[in-house]
Amino acid sequence: MHPNAGVSAAPTGFRVDIRRFPWINRIASDLAFDAGRLSPFFAGDWRDPDAWRAAIGRAQAHARNRAALTALLQAQQAGRGAPVAATAAAQRLGDPTAVAVVTGQQAGLFGGPLYTVLKALTAIRLADEVREKYDVPAVPVFWVDAEDHDWAEVNQCGVLDANGVCRTVVIEDEPPPGGYSVARVRLGASIDQAIDALAAALPATEFTADLLASLKAAYQPGRGMADAFARWLETLLGPRGLVVYDASDPAAKPLAAGVFVHEIETATETSRQAADAGKALEARGYHAQVSPQPDTTALFWTRDGRLPIRLADDGRLTANGIVETRPALAEKARRQPQEFSPNVVLRPVVQDAIFPTVCYVGGPSEVAYLAQLRGVYESFGIPMPLVYLRASATVVDSNAGRFIGRGDVPFEALQPRDEAALNALLEAALPHEVEAAVSDVQHVLEQRMEVLARAVIAVDATLEGAARSTLGRMQDDVKKLQGKILQAAKRKDDTLRRQFTNAQSQAFPGGVPQERVISLVSFLNKYGPAVVDRLAEGVSLEPGVHTILTP
Repeated sequence: MHPNAGVSAAPTGFRVDIRRFPWINRIASDLAFDAGRLSPFFAGDWRDPDAWRAAIGRAQAHARNRAALTALLQAQQAGRGAPVAATAAAQRLGDPTAVAVVTGQQAGLFGGPLYTVLKALTAIRLADEVREKYDVPAVPVFWVDAEDHDWAEVNQCGVLDANGVCRTVVIEDEPPPGGYSVARVRLGASIDQAIDALAAALPATEFTADLLASLKAAYQPGRGMADAFARWLETLLGPRGLVVYDASDPAAKPLAAGVFVHEIETATETSRQAADAGKALEARGYHAQVSPQPDTTALFWTRDGRLPIRLADDGRLTANGIVETRPALAEKARRQPQEFSPNVVLRPVVQDAIFPTVCYVGGPSEVAYLAQLRGVYESFGIPMPLVYLRASATVVDSNAGRFIGRGDVPFEALQPRDEAALNALLEAALPHEVEAAVSDVQHVLEQRMEVLARAVIAVDATLEGAARSTLGRMQDDVKKLQGKILQAAKRKDDTLRRQFTNAQSQAFPGGVPQERVISLVSFLNKYGPAVVDRLAEGVSLEPGVHTILTP
């Protein structure tokens, strides 16, 4: 079979079935291609128009404080100087018939990896489709998640240098103190140093100066990490109507107070339901993405850090030595919701209590843990949205695009850092008569030495072993000769090696899929602002399809 069977040409590149990728979990691939198999775990099949109509109806019918939401969004946007298209979109959410297509990601440095923008573009295009197909106001929303405390996940940015080598730019600021969230981080002078390091890592182009100026406008000393990320994302995609929502804003917490109170009053029930769903997934041959501890709630108390709330043996709740009864802690959540934040299990419920979400756009890992939350949504009385797999893409230059497009090497075979795929390619490039001759020699050796081994038994039975040992040495000599031929081919075909290495370094920097490590800023620097248009137009929106794009 052709190495790239399943790769289809597109006007802007090539498309690959994600089921070929070993790093894609089965829940994600089944959601893309056979969502019916997952019907017990999700609210509907994204391929079914009736499922969309039902999800729209649920989102419209559920009571929410839309006036408070739009006021909050407008206040956040005013503080950032959001584009007109974004503020208009936020205003539309006040319409009781409006629905939201939501996605989100942590507040990564300079926008984080490419998949962050791919998520946002998927939400934007999907909202357009919902608006056109179902005649409802549909707004794309990006939820900025800055309440995590894993600073090492967000304080760095990967770019490709002039030689196609991945360079990592890091903010040297100290991480948030013991357990505090990234939302507490205020950028210091090191952000200017990080931008200088970025300038040194990027190859100089006609777009570099404007790119660095835009980044400096968003990422300034004294500004919050979440705020800087939101400003940068709004600069890129706000003109397309993307509403950026900073979930760490203390003013946003009252909108989630009811969810916090319910979680405290039903302590550990959310964890139990998610764990039970995980077991049900495992029984069907899938995996459990999250495995909550049975004594934990899905809530953090953030008064003195980011403290998990646990259920004690006496029925009271504890957080790092602080002990409260359920009613007392529930009252605190009701009166001071800014002191609480959801964990990964509860965050989607909070999101959809606030927004009229008709669909959530997630990556492979996200859709896997969302598969454990249907029962959680039901217990909170909040409608679960449809779940949609985000767009997936790799951006390569024209040389790498031509190499990949030839199909000599399966795209996913570029990922390993050894030379197995390259060796196979070079072997395939050997003249046929050389390969045939080596194969003939090996076959003749085996055949004739087998005859000789049987014949010597008539002379002296002990000579059979010597004959077979001789065969082994001769086979080894042929293999060594074959290796020398291969090495000669490698030396002769440096062009093929360079093409392979160039495509490999762009598609899988450090052995990691590009979209997970390289930032959009790398491509903005190389191709200019038009690359956003190319991504928006050229990347397939269909779940399960990975686009290899040549801008």
